[in-house]
Amino acid sequence: MRVVCFLALFVVALAGLRSVGQNPTASPTDSTTPTATPNPPAPLPNPSMSGPLQTAVPHEVEGGKLAVTGILSGIGWTEGNHITGDDATHYDVSNAQLFVQKTSGWWQFYLQGGAYNLPAIGVPFLSTSDTVKNIYGPFPQGYLKLVKGNFNVEVGALPTLIGAEYTFSFQNMNVERGLLWNQENAVNRGIQLNWTHKKLTTSFSWNDGFYSNRYTWFIGSLTYAFNSANTLSFVAGGNAGAYAKSTLATPLYLNNSEMYNLIYTYSHGAWVIQPYFQYTNVPTNTNIGITQGAGTKGGAVLATYNFKRGFSLAVRPEYIKSTGSVSSGTINLLYGPGSGAFGFTVTPTYRKDAFFLRGDLAIVHATDMTAGLGFGTAGQSANQPRGVLEAGFMF
Repeated sequence: MRVVCFLALFVVALAGLRSVGQNPTASPTDSTTPTATPNPPAPLPNPSMSGPLQTAVPHEVEGGKLAVTGILSGIGWTEGNHITGDDATHYDVSNAQLFVQKTSGWWQFYLQGGAYNLPAIGVPFLSTSDTVKNIYGPFPQGYLKLVKGNFNVEVGALPTLIGAEYTFSFQNMNVERGLLWNQENAVNRGIQLNWTHKKLTTSFSWNDGFYSNRYTWFIGSLTYAFNSANTLSFVAGGNAGAYAKSTLATPLYLNNSEMYNLIYTYSHGAWVIQPYFQYTNVPTNTNIGITQGAGTKGGAVLATYNFKRGFSLAVRPEYIKSTGSVSSGTINLLYGPGSGAFGFTVTPTYRKDAFFLRGDLAIVHATDMTAGLGFGTAGQSANQPRGVLEAGFMF
């Protein structure tokens, strides 16, 4: 299976690289008759993209009422100090998804389906088949949207309001998600209200948190746009109830937590810079197995610079620290009670028409870790370096 995935990734990369430098032959009409350059089509609202990748020009269905786009990509990685049960190298499909949406009229919808992987630094690899099976299924996001002026209501499987990074690899500056993202939920099933007034955008969601199928989570966000280049967001959410469920998609501790974000975004010219702060808290609740609660504080800076000719470079420095200690019986949210971690990821990207090729070089350094809960087969190492390559097409 790894060989097949590697060959698929190689073919995708080779096909894209062969197109570099190829230009269509100009016809006599091209050289003698000037033609007006059409305006580029406006990007679709979904899936949300932080760059440098961009959604493709949509394929229109039903006379333009429906827009269809998609992605096909593969991933390969190698890492040092892999944990027991993991391997040092992996190859897999990272995305094979279609996106169908209706973006006009009083009723709209969005549907996303296919295969996907959710790679993140500091945690072991999970195959694409197991990711789809055990997390969000073959239709990870989809919702109905009812629109009235500057107000709308969304109902279904929604992207979370929490955090600065999106769920899927192609949506983000880096191939892998970061340390702060590992504490956040990603997809909520529920209802969300959105309202925009001048420079202010507010959203409120009632949902099932970490895909728990129990609707006791509430999340709100407030975003102020100072101008076209600068915005500031505050996000708060948490579980108003308590639920002992514990699965891969619904981790016990995180599903019973509360989370807060402060996110600043600067986007102008070739630069996108997004620093953000995050605080989380898991309260003690012995009735559901949380004998001594804990929390985390962390910060990250997401930054991309777009060069000419399709090249860009993204970096993500970050740090997170948890509370508690082994002696006090505190729950583990990182690499042992009271542990922390530094992370640094750099991602060069090349885009040519529909093709993209990019790679992560990442390092995680755990601090104050508990012996046996770090990296390496014995859990004794504080460091994990990783290299990741992703190539594919947006169509």
